[in-house]
Amino acid sequence: MIPFDFDYYAPETTGEAFNCYAKLSKAGKRPVWYAGGTELISMARVGSRTFGAVVDLKGVPDCTRLAAERGRIVLGAALTLTEIARSGLFPLLGSTAARIADHTIQGKITLGGNLAGTIQYRESALPLLLCGARAHVMTAGGVEKRPFSQVFSGRLHLEEGEFLAAVDVPEREAALPHCHAKRTRQDKIDYPLVTLCAVRDGGSVRCAVSGYGSAPLLVPAQALAGGAAVCGELAGEAADSLSGSGAYKRFVLENMVGQALANLGVK
Repeated sequence: MIPFDFDYYAPETTGEAFNCYAKLSKAGKRPVWYAGGTELISMARVGSRTFGAVVDLKGVPDCTRLAAERGRIVLGAALTLTEIARSGLFPLLGSTAARIADHTIQGKITLGGNLAGTIQYRESALPLLLCGARAHVMTAGGVEKRPFSQVFSGRLHLEEGEFLAAVDVPEREAALPHCHAKRTRQDKIDYPLVTLCAVRDGGSVRCAVSGYGSAPLLVPAQALAGGAAVCGELAGEAADSLSGSGAYKRFVLENMVGQALANLGVK
């Protein structure tokens, strides 16, 4: 049970949502965006997060779009991980989503929530970083389409009152040969020791990881050259955690990179 009262709003368009949030903020209501609510509800129940109003984005069509159009795959930020995985439109993102939390929670966690949440892993960002994604950001001037790498660097960077309505990726990029691997400390369902996503585009491979450092990051091209040897620059990103030491993560990542290259047919 959430131990405080708050107002609930369910806008029907991106513009209505933006204006609703702005008015509530101006009135001192401390509004929050809401979609799946898994993290927000948990934090509110234990008193680590309070707010005076909730703006629910699930009823905004732009936030629940799931389509292939004009050569791009469009994914609304309020889509659940289950919906994305079952759609089959972006296989690498689907594989990644299917290993975040368990099947029950995947039906509640949204793409936007995973990207914007406080839990550092944000694994759904990896395929987006690798495949030339664009972020559809609702601003005072309307929806702006920005390179995903401009709005996401370890976490989502948006101005107060802005929100992520959707992302899109080129169909060509979404269809590239790819691989996904996740290593956990013990159980299959757990936070990652290291999660790796990779795509092969012709003779080159792009790779991104989560769990290895304090935030998702791209593996430098030089770390992939010559097989599984991870360059010193990336090795310095390895962070000790409850899942494993930095040294152990380096060992795990080197093996994961080698296996990914083999799976993608790169010698």
